[in-house]
Amino acid sequence: MFYNRELSWLGFNYRVLQEAASPSVPLFERLKFLSIFSSNLDEFFRVRYPAVLAFASLKNKTQKKIRDEWSDEVLEKIQNEITRQFEEFGGILLKEILPALKENGIYLYYNDTVRQEHKEEISEIFVSQVLSFIQPILLDGKKKFNPENNQLYFTITLKKPGEELLRHAIVNIPSDKLPRFFTLASIDSLQYVIFIDDIIRENMQIVFPGFEILSIYSFKINRDAELNLEEEYSIDLANKIEKQLSKRNFGPPSRFLFEGGMPQHLHLFLSSVLVVTLDEIFGGGRYHNLKDLSSLPTFGKDLWYDKQQPLKNFSASTDIFELVYSRDILIHLPYESYNPVLSFFNQAAIDPDVKEIFIALYRVAAESHIVNALISAARNGKSVIVFVELKARFDEANNIQWSRRMKEAGIKIIYSIPRIKVHSKIALVRKKTKDQMISYCVLSTGNFNEITARFYTDHVLFTADRMIAKELLTLFDFLQQRISPVTHKELKFQKLLVSQFNMIERFNKLIKKEISKTKNAMQGLIRIKINNLEEVDMINMLYEAGRAGVTIELIVRSICCLVPARINISDNIVAKRIVDRYLEHSRIFIFGRNEDCEVIIGSADWMNRNLHRRIEVCVPVEDARCKQELIDYFELQWEDNVKSVNITDSLEQQLQTINGNVVAAQKAIYNYIKQKA
Repeated sequence: MFYNRELSWLGFNYRVLQEAASPSVPLFERLKFLSIFSSNLDEFFRVRYPAVLAFASLKNKTQKKIRDEWSDEVLEKIQNEITRQFEEFGGILLKEILPALKENGIYLYYNDTVRQEHKEEISEIFVSQVLSFIQPILLDGKKKFNPENNQLYFTITLKKPGEELLRHAIVNIPSDKLPRFFTLASIDSLQYVIFIDDIIRENMQIVFPGFEILSIYSFKINRDAELNLEEEYSIDLANKIEKQLSKRNFGPPSRFLFEGGMPQHLHLFLSSVLVVTLDEIFGGGRYHNLKDLSSLPTFGKDLWYDKQQPLKNFSASTDIFELVYSRDILIHLPYESYNPVLSFFNQAAIDPDVKEIFIALYRVAAESHIVNALISAARNGKSVIVFVELKARFDEANNIQWSRRMKEAGIKIIYSIPRIKVHSKIALVRKKTKDQMISYCVLSTGNFNEITARFYTDHVLFTADRMIAKELLTLFDFLQQRISPVTHKELKFQKLLVSQFNMIERFNKLIKKEISKTKNAMQGLIRIKINNLEEVDMINMLYEAGRAGVTIELIVRSICCLVPARINISDNIVAKRIVDRYLEHSRIFIFGRNEDCEVIIGSADWMNRNLHRRIEVCVPVEDARCKQELIDYFELQWEDNVKSVNITDSLEQQLQTINGNVVAAQKAIYNYIKQKA
């Protein structure tokens, strides 16, 4: 009774596509959703699809459970769903977005004939700006062609006049070095825009003088992004990853995406040259990498969501340590300003009484104010200890760069634990006041990243709770040893929930507590908001609770392997998904009703990797005001009847039926926090 993980994720990405199709969404925001959909799918092919093919091909009887889940039928469903979504993507773009752009004075050339008035201008752009980046390759067996991941190419069929011999060539589309879109002269009050792809197509004869060009088709390759590192104690992991990064763009192919209309003999010829299998070949449109739609020129037109200024939590001049010492502080991103987080580290850097700073970093901004504050703190003579997760996919290079700069400043850097990712979002500042050391803690559901804080929904808790501080210090001491949690099971956490130590046990205990209520004629209630729900044992615990009569409300943004609303299995479980202008990223766990309920936030989704192969931290929120805010927050999301869908027992997504008041959760939450302030 589990949904296939990949089909569930494709359902989430389809929900993103639905936002692109919605006329109620501003035009440029719809383009952004198309861009996100395309980018998500590229990552799927780099990260998940290679595993899909590997599991589907398993024939060993000892792997029967895996083989059944990844049967040829499931693989076919995944491929068919991707194809269906591709077709819908094309329909939305061609039939809705492009006409709407034209209505607003923007004309994007898209698989149509270039106007005569623009031909000379296009040739000028090609010769002056593009030609120097063109690298043609004749596929004559003399020069090896090894396309880079996610880069765009043309395959050209040509021949010399009077000869029968057909030749094939490759030309790169340098959209990684030049803009994807170029603005052309306006005509009849229309602002014209053209893909760099079409600028090259229009001038291909310049690249191959003396040849007759018979056909031009676009294609690209996605490559497996897994590094497959053997993380051993004797080798510096940072150096290993750095070496692997240079190879990543030439990893094994995972998808060959070609332009629709390409003759079968040609894409089969290319697939043999590129060494891809039949299951890795997908037909597409004329243009690939449509994540670039987010960079389409907007000509200053205001076709976006209304700007929502982050709300001020408190004055920037406030002594944040004094405030946190007086009470717990909870901020809700991106509705509230991220400045308190920045202020926390900035004040710590210069406060003469601050003696120690500990932090775990997973993904940081490219120009991180937080890391710069840590560097300043170290230069000001403070002890700064930073755990850097080098295995944060696609952020390895940025993390390595920052770790070197921090090390040069005198910061003690702790690198990744072998075979374990540290995904926790935790920090601890220790300040000596008179004769005692007071600790101030930050625990977040999202990364310490001021850029993503603008469009990810997250919660950040500031607390001076002594028990939490003591347990965070214990955890940081453990992380410095860079050893497996298996060897340190004696570590005990009373308040914090730490994966691989006590997290599963604590969540199970809380679920069982709700089950026991139903057995005593009370009403059990479990409310959970997470990004992904996949771990089998936790799902089974929810099934058990549902069968016992506990009401279970789930908001799961992405992967949901639990099957809700199934008779005699999950009758009491309702699962919803919300996709709106901000990415739903927070994790909230609420067990029980009214003021005696237990409320927890943290970094952990309920996935195998989070609960069994990572160090995650969740924290109980005990301050009455903060607890109520999180309960109200969840309730507003649960009442959403504009941007939420119900996940059905057949993996479909049903839009909410609007009865009575219209509730768009993200707007409602902003207004709620504004009123609270």
